[in-house]
Amino acid sequence: MRFGRGSDVGFVERYASTLEEVAVCCAAAKRDVKEVRVVAVSKTVGMEAVANAIEANAHDFGENRPDSLVEKASHFPEENWHFIGNIQSRRIPDIVRYATLVHSLYQRHHVAKFDAAAAALDKVQDVLLEVNVSGEASKSGLAPADVASMLAFCEDFSHVRVRGLMTMAPQGDTKVARRCFEDLARLQRELKTTLTPDRAAVFNELSMGMSEDWREAIAAGATIVRIGRALFDDTFEKDPYPGEDTTR
Repeated sequence: MRFGRGSDVGFVERYASTLEEVAVCCAAAKRDVKEVRVVAVSKTVGMEAVANAIEANAHDFGENRPDSLVEKASHFPEENWHFIGNIQSRRIPDIVRYATLVHSLYQRHHVAKFDAAAAALDKVQDVLLEVNVSGEASKSGLAPADVASMLAFCEDFSHVRVRGLMTMAPQGDTKVARRCFEDLARLQRELKTTLTPDRAAVFNELSMGMSEDWREAIAAGATIVRIGRALFDDTFEKDPYPGEDTTR
C-alpha cells in the first residue's frame, strides 16, 4: 500500500518553529542543541500525516498502542519508533520487533519477556525506566526510591539495555513540572555514580516534557521531548484502535 506524500504546510511550519524554539531553549540552558531529540507523537494521526512529517525531516515518532506501532513502523522502517504506552505482556514481541526505544518499562515481570523477545531477534532492546516522580495515583511508574533496585535487576538481562529514565509531570502548572523534571535529572545523576563505566556511558537519556511543558524539561536536562498536539494539531484523526490503551 502506498501513501501519497504531499506538503502539509501546517506541520512543516510547526515543526520548523518547534526546532527553532528548542535551539533557543538549549542556548538559554547552555546546552548543545544536538543533545535534544524531538519525538513527534504520532499516536493520533494516520499514515499520510506520518509520511508528510517524514517529508518535513522528522524521523523520531512516538506510538502508545502496539497495533498502531506495527502498522506505521512496518511501512516506515527507516524511522526511529518510540513506544510510549502502557506495556501488555502479550504484545511485547511486537513492541520489540518495531520499537527503537521503549519509554515505559517499570514492571519486573516484563523485563524477562523483553529479554526473551529481543534474544529471538538477535537484538538488544533499549529501554527507559518510567518513574512516577510526582507520586500521583493516576500515573504509572516506579517510585523514585525503587529505581536503583530495578536498574540492578535489569543488569542480569543481556538483551535489555537501560538507556535512562522517563517521567510525566502533573499537568497545568509549569513550575511544578519544572521541579518534577529537575528531580528526575537529579535521580539520574545519582544513579550514574553507582554504575560501571560501560553502563554509565549509555545511561544518558531523560525523556520528559510534552506539548505544554517541554521547554521546562529542556531547561532541566531532557534529552528527549515528546510533542504531539503542538505538531499535529490539525491532523488528529478518529482513534483507529479504540480497544487499545489510550493513556498517553
